[in-house]
Amino acid sequence: MGEATKWRSFFVGGLCLVALVACKSEKPETQAVEQAAAEDGTQQAKPAGLIQGKAKEVLAGGGFTYILIGTEKGDTWVAVPETQVAVGEACTVAEGQVMRDFPSKSLNRTFAELVFAQGLEGKKTEMGNGAHGGEAAALPAGHPATPGASAGGGSFGAAMQKEAGAAPGAAGETAPGSSKAVVPFVELKIAKAAGDNAFSVGDIFAKATSLNGKKVKIKAQVVKFSPQIMGKNWLHLQDGTGDPLKNTHDLVVTTAGKAEKGDIVTVEGVLAADKDFGAGYKYAAIVEDVTITR
Repeated sequence: MGEATKWRSFFVGGLCLVALVACKSEKPETQAVEQAAAEDGTQQAKPAGLIQGKAKEVLAGGGFTYILIGTEKGDTWVAVPETQVAVGEACTVAEGQVMRDFPSKSLNRTFAELVFAQGLEGKKTEMGNGAHGGEAAALPAGHPATPGASAGGGSFGAAMQKEAGAAPGAAGETAPGSSKAVVPFVELKIAKAAGDNAFSVGDIFAKATSLNGKKVKIKAQVVKFSPQIMGKNWLHLQDGTGDPLKNTHDLVVTTAGKAEKGDIVTVEGVLAADKDFGAGYKYAAIVEDVTITR
């Protein structure tokens, strides 16, 4: 073996050793992230990508069609608004939201992992009693589903909550900001407040990390008011922005002030990202100790 070949082998071996050490050093952090995601429950689960395969089992209930899709990576349960699907039929879901330990009231079973999607590509949802509850929607092949669009709107989120066995807006009164107490999407169009620190509800969730610890202002409608819990009043605010499939449409704020359900208010306070009070009080974003103006 020549001198040049020896040095080349030594150099390649060194690179492999560095890569191996880097992978080992990253592993604990990766495991911690995955564990945190798993512990965070259904509402913090990551969005699902493309799911393709054949229907192995089809169930119906609660305005949804549940489909066990056999994919190259394994079987995946998917729930879509009522749709005619036959066992053995090819199915494609372009986009959905992963829900873990989801309890289906109509089927009397809990799915360890279930992907909720607005529909199957190229298929029409049933009219009338489906989760869409209105005009049928067809997803053309090659076009992604659009969670949060008007076709899904509030009725989709409300149907999900009802299927989980909770009356819309009524669950989780003792933990008004927890994932189980998210108020279904309300069709609203409320203009953003004025000022450099003004944001929409959707913006608050999208920019929560960068806005953490900063004073923010939001103009929105009060869709739920829970008084004197943990020494504060808790308001759920919506302005028509955000994604109901990801629960980024419903913002919780705390205050010493008062407001009635239906009030359009402007609130200003300090945003906290990934705030966990314990006992079910966990938030991707919450604005604390706000002042309220109308």
